[in-house]
Amino acid sequence: MPVAPSNIVFDVGNVLIEWDPRNLYRRIFDDPARMEWFLANVFTSAVNLDCDRGLSFADAVAMVTTRHPEHEEAIRAFDTRWPEMIPGPIAGSVALLEEIRRKGIPDYAITNFSREKFPLAAARFDFLRGFRLVVVSGEEGLVKPDRAIYDLFLARAGLAAQSCVFIDDSPANVAGARDAGMQALHFRGPEILRTELRALGFALCAQSAEAFGVASMA
Repeated sequence: MPVAPSNIVFDVGNVLIEWDPRNLYRRIFDDPARMEWFLANVFTSAVNLDCDRGLSFADAVAMVTTRHPEHEEAIRAFDTRWPEMIPGPIAGSVALLEEIRRKGIPDYAITNFSREKFPLAAARFDFLRGFRLVVVSGEEGLVKPDRAIYDLFLARAGLAAQSCVFIDDSPANVAGARDAGMQALHFRGPEILRTELRALGFALCAQSAEAFGVASMA
């Protein structure tokens, strides 16, 4: 029988804050098909993952510009206009995180994020500065779903894997956490997550304040 977890470990992008390069590139490309071609063939998800693994944005931009010089302006925007990819927080998730903190439940994060850009996000969203520990892939040279990043987190936090429940929007990252012995939930929305955490034994309200149209507490 699984041990009831006592620690909650969050992913950041698309769990607590919205992130999508299309939020930026819709402003650069008039034609959606051209935008999708650019993201599939020029500044790709693989290049972004290299940045999450520690490649500097300057080096990434230089590398991709060498391959596609005709798209230099759009390529450079991935760095210079990076904040436009993040329109804001996911309100229900932040409200849940605030409740978790008010109730003293230990909260942590493991995130695939550039070492250059995570400080910008943390300066913009103060709730990212409140975790007991954040493991940022770009600082470690490791990315989810590689088991090594979960093992690093557990060792650094001094936690047993089964005492943690990990939350991520990527099924592959969820599977990686389970392979490391952690309990894990696939994020499908704040209220579904709230229900799943309650089912695991966390003493959380049945519904968030937002569900009733009431502003969350700071």
